[in-house]
Amino acid sequence: MKFRVAREVLADAVAWTARSLPPRPSVPVLAGILLEADGNQLSVSGFDYEVSARAEVDVQTSENGRVLVPGRLLAEITRALPPHPVEITAEGPRLAITCSNARFSLPTLPVEDYPSLPSMPSAAGIVESDVFAEAVAQVAVAAGRDDTLPMLTGVRLEIEDDLITLAATDRYRLAVREFAWRPETSGLSAAVLVPARTLAEAAKTLTSGPEITLSLSSGSSGEGILGLSGKDRRTTTRLLDAEFVKYRAIMPNDSLANATLPVGLFTDAAKRVALVAERGTPLRCEFTPGQVTLRAGGSDDEGQAEERCDVDFDGEPLTIGFNPTFLLDGLAAVHTDRARMDFTSPLKPAVLSGVDEPSTDGDAPAAPAAPQGSYRYLIMPVRLPG
Repeated sequence: MKFRVAREVLADAVAWTARSLPPRPSVPVLAGILLEADGNQLSVSGFDYEVSARAEVDVQTSENGRVLVPGRLLAEITRALPPHPVEITAEGPRLAITCSNARFSLPTLPVEDYPSLPSMPSAAGIVESDVFAEAVAQVAVAAGRDDTLPMLTGVRLEIEDDLITLAATDRYRLAVREFAWRPETSGLSAAVLVPARTLAEAAKTLTSGPEITLSLSSGSSGEGILGLSGKDRRTTTRLLDAEFVKYRAIMPNDSLANATLPVGLFTDAAKRVALVAERGTPLRCEFTPGQVTLRAGGSDDEGQAEERCDVDFDGEPLTIGFNPTFLLDGLAAVHTDRARMDFTSPLKPAVLSGVDEPSTDGDAPAAPAAPQGSYRYLIMPVRLPG
């Protein structure tokens, strides 16, 4: 195998593929990246039996072939090469990389032992890449990280015709996002559980093109596979075989009080006050008409902090406690200048959602805008001492 390629193009493709390589592969060949040159196309692939990644780039090929090389080392080398064309040649059991005055020789891995990448399932529909990336990021923040509870480490992906709903929870918060897409066939209905970390990484890195094609396995062929493909890149992941919680029953349908928060000012205040909150201690939020007072700490042997922030509050005065990290995660995910928080009681979940800017037409009085229905972040309160 022998080909010539632009350094930036090669480094980008190798770095993207290397992200999916397992940190501790079960067999040595799974730490490799497969390079396959065919005509003027080079495919750069990785697979660990759970996640596959494949990028395709244009090259000038002198000799077709395929070779398996240590993936992370190849990524480090291609990233460090000078900005000149790269020539790669397979020479027996080694791979030669030449770029300007730099030359590397890498050992190859037995390509015959490398597993075949799974086929891409049949296409289910198309979604705008930036919408998908934002939605996945908003939801994945609430997914659990305890691998002993696999049903909590995934993102529930539900399809009902032209609407996709994503949901994730770690038992302490729940994030739900809805958005439109273009299904291949009308009336499509499906629900799968996708590993959150894999989905978040794929959604974030498949934004080079305007659209992403979402593919789902059906029938006996490729059972339990989700495929995502964008411009010159595609990835597949095995789905989680676990039952997701019935999250719609958890989400409150009404509220007895609500606050409209300036996200930037409230976030900065919460970060400052939370500096004195010991691990596991809550951020105390005291809502009264026109303001919220944030407090943390309190005992004589620890720091104390208090800060007031102007908010629009409707309801009886309310004092509620939150895990500061979970609260800040939700505020960062709403992606609006103002957010609405709905309450039922100090001991029941609160729901955070983004709000549109209020209308300023004519002389009508400014009023809190209606909450966005597309994104909701439910957060469990922390019982306050006393």
